[in-house]
Amino acid sequence: MTLGEGDTPLAPAPWLSKRVGAEVWLKFEGSNPTGSFKDRGMTVAVSAAVAEGAKAVVCASTGNTAASAAAYAAKAGLKGAVIVPEGKIATGKLAQALMHGARVIALRGNFDEALALVRELVERRPIALVNSVNEYRLEGQKTGAFEVCDELGEAPDVLCIPVGNAGNITAWWRGFQEYGVAPRLHGYQAAGAAPLVHGRPVEEPETVASAIRIGNPARWEDAMDAVTASRGAIRAVTDEEILEAYELLGRREGIFCEPASAACVAGLLKYGAEGRVVCVLTGHGLKDPQTALRQAASVIPCEPEIEAVERAVLGE
Repeated sequence: MTLGEGDTPLAPAPWLSKRVGAEVWLKFEGSNPTGSFKDRGMTVAVSAAVAEGAKAVVCASTGNTAASAAAYAAKAGLKGAVIVPEGKIATGKLAQALMHGARVIALRGNFDEALALVRELVERRPIALVNSVNEYRLEGQKTGAFEVCDELGEAPDVLCIPVGNAGNITAWWRGFQEYGVAPRLHGYQAAGAAPLVHGRPVEEPETVASAIRIGNPARWEDAMDAVTASRGAIRAVTDEEILEAYELLGRREGIFCEPASAACVAGLLKYGAEGRVVCVLTGHGLKDPQTALRQAASVIPCEPEIEAVERAVLGE
C-alpha cells in the first residue's frame, strides 16, 4: 500500500551553516505524500495489516499519524479510526484525517491516555494498531537514515531530530546501525513536554509544537538506548526558541516546516554541533496554518492603483 513515500529532499542550509559553524543539511520529510515522516512507516504497517487480514486500523495521534493512517487506510480499502486529544490537533492534520474518510474521535484527555486506550482496544477487537509501537512502523521509518547516507556518500557526524513519542529517533538509529555507521544522535524535546530530559513522565505536557506534545513516550527505553549508544544527547528547547527557528527556516532557508520540526534546528542553534550535521524536519508547515499566521507579518491592504501598488511592493 504505497502513495510514493520516501526519497525526500536533503537540502544544504548555507545560512544555518554559517550561523553555527558547521556543514548543515536539512532532510525535509514534509515532502512525503501526507506531509510528514509518518508515511515511511505507515506504508509498511498498513501493508502488513492487509496481509494479516485486518479489516480496520486504529491509532492514537497528535495529528500526523492520524493523517497518515487515514490516507493509507483509504488506499488499502480499510476502515480507519483515529483518536486525538480534544482541541489539541492542528487544523491541517484534522482536515486530512477527515477528508481521507477516517472516523475521528476527540478524546477528553491527552495523547498518552489515547495511546493506552487504543492498545487496550486492539486486545478486544481484531483491529490493527498502527502507532509506532508497531514494529513495521520503525522498519519503514529507518529508510530515512539509508537515504541520508546514500546521498551524502557517508554518514553525517551528527543527526538532530525532534523527539515526541520517540519512535523516529529509534528508527533512525536502527537504520544507521544496519548501514554500519554511528553518527551522534541529538534529540530535542519541547521544554513543556520533555520527559526524556527530566527522566520522568510529564502528566500535562504543553507546547506550541503539537506533534511532540507527549508526556510519556512509548519508545522511551529504545530512544535512550539509541542516544547512549551513539554518544549523543537529549535536550530541551523552549517554545520561544522553537518559534524563532521556525521563522528562520522559512525566511533564511526557504523551507516551511511545522513547529515541531523546528525543534531540532532550535536545538542546533542553542547547543551547537560540529562537522556535518543533518536536521530532520519531520512535517510540512501547512499542517499547522494557524501557528504560521500568528507568527507571520500581516497582509498589506492596497487600493487598485499603480501608485498604491508601487508603495506597497517597495514598502514606502
